[in-house]
Formats: sequence, C-alpha cells, structure tokens
Amino acid sequence: MAAYLLGVFLFALGIAVTIALHEAGHMFTARAFGMRVRRYFIGFGPTVWSVRRGHTQYGIAALPFGGFCDIAGMTAQDPVTHDEAPHAMVNKPWWQRVIVLSGGVAMNLIVGFLILYGVAVTSGIPNPYADTTPTVGQVACVSDQVDAETLADCTGTGPAGEAGIEVGDRILAIDGEELSDFYALRDAVLERPGDTLTLTVERDGATSEVDVTVASVTRLNAQGQEIQAGAIGVTNAPIVDAVKQFGPVEAVGATATFTGQLLDATVEGLLSFPAKIPGVVASIFGAERDVEGPMSVVGASRVGGELVERSLWDMFWMMLASLNFFLALFNLVPLPPLDGGHIAVVLYEKVRDFFRRLRGLGPGGPANYEKLMPVTYAMAAVLLTVGMIVIVADVVNPVRLFG
Repeated sequence: MAAYLLGVFLFALGIAVTIALHEAGHMFTARAFGMRVRRYFIGFGPTVWSVRRGHTQYGIAALPFGGFCDIAGMTAQDPVTHDEAPHAMVNKPWWQRVIVLSGGVAMNLIVGFLILYGVAVTSGIPNPYADTTPTVGQVACVSDQVDAETLADCTGTGPAGEAGIEVGDRILAIDGEELSDFYALRDAVLERPGDTLTLTVERDGATSEVDVTVASVTRLNAQGQEIQAGAIGVTNAPIVDAVKQFGPVEAVGATATFTGQLLDATVEGLLSFPAKIPGVVASIFGAERDVEGPMSVVGASRVGGELVERSLWDMFWMMLASLNFFLALFNLVPLPPLDGGHIAVVLYEKVRDFFRRLRGLGPGGPANYEKLMPVTYAMAAVLLTVGMIVIVADVVNPVRLFG
C-alpha cells in the first residue's frame, strides 16, 4: 500500500510539474520577446501562496487542475497600463505571438522526448525499429468464447492450418493490403467471419498466396454481450528485440522515431475521444471501464500508483511522457480557450490583412475577442463537464491495469 500511495503522489506531482512547465514555456518565450508577464500560477481559484519578483507574481492556487500565464495585452480587449503598452503581446509581430502561444506545446514535446530518452538509455523503450510483421507462432483450432478468460475446447488445426499456414510463416498482406503488425491482421480477421481471405505469406524467403476461409465464432464484447467474429487460429510469435535499451547517441534517433509513433497514436486518441465519452458515462453506472478510454488526473495518478506498486518504473515514466504529448496536441485544437484557438485568431488576422492589402487597404487591427466569448464559454463548459464526468468515473469505477 505504501508503494501504491507513493506512486499516486509521484504521478500527481508529475502532472503538476507538466502543467508548470507548459505555462513556463509561455512565460520564457514571452520574456524572450520583451513581453510583460503579470502572473504565473499553477492551479485555479483562491490563491494558496504567492510571491512577487519584478513585474511577475508567482503563485499556487487551490484547485490543481491547470494553470495560467497572464501576459499583458494578450488581446486588444485586455486593458494595459501606460507602462505595459510597449510590452503588450497584442502590439508585438504576429510571428512572435504565435511562438509565445506555442511555447507551452513546445515545452511539453521537449519534456516528453527527454523522459523517453532517459528511459531509452536506462531500461529500454519499445523498439521503433523492430520488425512487427505478423509472424505465426502457433497454429491452432478455433472455438467460441465461454467467458472473459476461457475458450471452449476444440480439435483440429483450424482454418489457417487447413489452408497450409505453418509456424514461422510471415503474413505480409490480406487481399493485397499490407499488414503493419499482428493487431492489423487480428482486426481484419475479426471483422470478416465467413469470408475467404487471400493471405500473402513469406516462407524461407519465398512468397505465395494462400486462401483461408475465416471461421465464425462467438466472442464477448466489452459489455459482455455475445457477437459473431472471425477467427483463423493463429497466434503471433514473440517480436525480436520488442523492447531495447539504446546507447546515449543511438537513443536520440530511436527516441525521436518512437516519439513520432506516440504522437500518431495520440492524434488517433484525440479523434476518438468524443466517441468514448458515452462509455465513460456508462461506467459510472456499472458498465465495464475501457482501459484505453480517457482518464482524469485522479485516474492517471491511480494507474501511476499501480505501476510503482509493481516496480514498473519504465511504464510509469512512459505514461508521464504520453501525458505530455496529449497535453501538447490537445492544446493545439483550434478552439478557444485552448492555445490552438488563440493561434488560429492570430493566423486569421494575418490572412485577413493579406487580402486587405490586395484590395489596397491597411491592416484590420487586432481581432475582437468579445465576439468569440460565446464560443469560449461553450468550449469551457464542455471541457468542465467532460472533466467532471471522467473524474467521477475515476472515483467510482477506475481504470485498473492489473485487475
């Protein structure tokens, strides 16, 4: 229990540091361009502690669910004093404003990369260069699913074995479509019960095409309901060097490649995020919680506790790196009050002024943020509502990696 609580505390601390560094990215870039930073706070709500250094008030607020960096004149509607006017953000060149608004995103990307680099040189990361081509590790019969962990007894070699698939075969494609890994093979088969698939198989350096008729079997979905799914009776052989420790120099390229893979997965996760909210709501009322669904600070910290309890420090740090990547890309969504929304406004001003010049007109001036307030309030309300839903789910039905 002590190790679990330590992990919860450390991951919560890691989240706080992640937020602090995000806001520091805005602050450092703002100061680099001579902008005035009024306040740098971690958290929202009533001030717990603060101190003033120069023109900036640093502080911690009561609600640790975010933070902010208050830069003078972020918009034309933000009043500035006579002393602040030369340092107001709105009076700086557009490209400087974009860099400052992107400073938090850049900081999270750097932090995530550095965390992964540390893991790569100390214990090892999933090897981005590993050959993940589906390789047959076992050929077996197929049967219906009895419960979450049990399949019914069966005999024979299964559809793949009957078609001539052997252990060690590399399955390169299905119906001419290349396969990146075994999961792609599995998903394609699951969706086509009863169909005949043409597999491109490599054996001893030679390739051939094998027709396999997919068996229709009963499987249980996340809600425990029976569904019909496809199966051909193959399992994947272990991937050689699936996790690899790298030297200090080679780890730079490996970490960069792995970071790219994680960013791609994060984008896919963001795109699927809205569709997963109903499942989170259902979990509050007893439905099974999706381990790949969204988690709040509470849920992520609990998972961090589970990892530390089992001494899985490499997974702990990689999850913290993934959090940094999520925060970076989420903030790029072009809607206020997110950083991406502010960047979109600056770019809109630049494009608008370009077309005004073509018409022989002068710059149109800063955008009126008051017109964006309905969108800002609506977005803030959605984020708050979703955040509360996920927090409640993480309390009453948390994600558990280890049962």
